[in-house]
Amino acid sequence: MSSEITTAFVKQFNNMLFHLSQQKGSRLEPAVRNESQRGESQFFERLGPVAAVKRTGRHSDTPQIDTPHSRRRVTLVDYEWADLIDDQDKIRMLIDPASDYLQAAVWALGRAKDDEIIEKANGNAYAGKEGGTIVAVSNSERLVAHDGSTTAPIKLNVKTLRAAKKYFDQNEVDPSIKRCMAISSAQVQDGLLAEDELTSSDYNTVKALVGGEVDSFMGFKFIQLERLDNADDLSAVNFAPADGSVGAGGGTIGSSAIKCFAWAQDGLLLSKGEDILTRIEERADKSFSNQVYARMSIGSTRMEESKYLEIICAE
Repeated sequence: MSSEITTAFVKQFNNMLFHLSQQKGSRLEPAVRNESQRGESQFFERLGPVAAVKRTGRHSDTPQIDTPHSRRRVTLVDYEWADLIDDQDKIRMLIDPASDYLQAAVWALGRAKDDEIIEKANGNAYAGKEGGTIVAVSNSERLVAHDGSTTAPIKLNVKTLRAAKKYFDQNEVDPSIKRCMAISSAQVQDGLLAEDELTSSDYNTVKALVGGEVDSFMGFKFIQLERLDNADDLSAVNFAPADGSVGAGGGTIGSSAIKCFAWAQDGLLLSKGEDILTRIEERADKSFSNQVYARMSIGSTRMEESKYLEIICAE
């Protein structure tokens, strides 16, 4: 065969773009309360519990029971994304990447929704008539993953899951409201599955969870995220190794811990001034390139502390 035949070799190109591994959109949005919003800030009203009183006698005065009202303020945050595609780029690539760019943008904004929910779940809520009263997460709304003796946080285990369930049950959280838990992959693989002693039913359920056969355990729907906050701000805080309670005891949270968290669905709120909006338009000021654009305006808050539990785990 002629040694010149290499000049006839051609290059073959695939006409599809391949998206690299990433979290494809929001995982928390379907698991929280969703509301719409108009205006930079909006208040969401709350009603507290009331107590009935005994009637003191026949024809007694009707009691006046003041129903407690409170509110939470949500302030919108704007997110946007854009990129340009030149016609010359499409000629060289032999494909039009606009739809793939748009998909990447929507996924990115979905991840931003999760970041906003996580930040506001672990951070300050704003209450009061004008929304100026800061409500921080207190130690009573925290639990350290524990085994009864270890003086540092451990990976998530069944003992800690039982304590989390007890927390919601003792707070009289309606069991008909879906309960969820945001955890990292390490908490299942290196935590639950690494336990030496599990009941057979516990072990079989966790094995099924890892295999993708179920996504719920002990009343919680698990949502796996690799975007959870670290617990560096709590490194000097003490906890009780016996039950994982935070604020006092012989254990110290230290470094290398993350904040997993559990909640009842309406205990966290995502408010949307404008959900994800997308555009692909030609721009004369950019040599008539096509601009792929996406934006949204969202806010989030913790609606009720009794429906939220921060779970500090080793990572």
